[in-house]
Amino acid sequence: MIKAILIFNNHGKPRLSRFYERFSEDMQQQIIRETFHLVSRRDENVCNFLEGGSLIGGSDYKLIYRHYATLYFLFCVDSSESELGILDLIQVHCILQEVVMGGMVLETNMTEIVSQVEAQTKLEKSEAGFSGAPARAVSAVKNINLPDIPRNIKVSNLSPFV
Repeated sequence: MIKAILIFNNHGKPRLSRFYERFSEDMQQQIIRETFHLVSRRDENVCNFLEGGSLIGGSDYKLIYRHYATLYFLFCVDSSESELGILDLIQVHCILQEVVMGGMVLETNMTEIVSQVEAQTKLEKSEAGFSGAPARAVSAVKNINLPDIPRNIKVSNLSPFV
């Protein structure tokens, strides 16, 4: 299970933090500082996995990170997660909400993720706001193809409910 996702710059300033376990605001800030110090001191050509810091689970958890340009992308995970799978997940950081929800990886199939993002974008564009809603509603009603309505129905022709 993913315990936290952190993105911070080269100076340790958080750009995104998602905690999937309840921590106080102060504890979250301490975790961010500690994880930044752990990964920023590492050489660029060493492994991207290390034991979690003392504040975020110690040796029971792993920190998996990638350093891209001026940002660090870091996941804190337990032993049930695949380290290589998480490294692959980091590469789709811009659509994390489609992949991770409530600390669980929902989808890793890239084709499925991209199609869902495209569908969401299409839906957002089609619902461009409420300003055009009344005109769209009138046009939708005009375009409804209803079957002919029977005109000569007498109540006496209907069978009573039994």
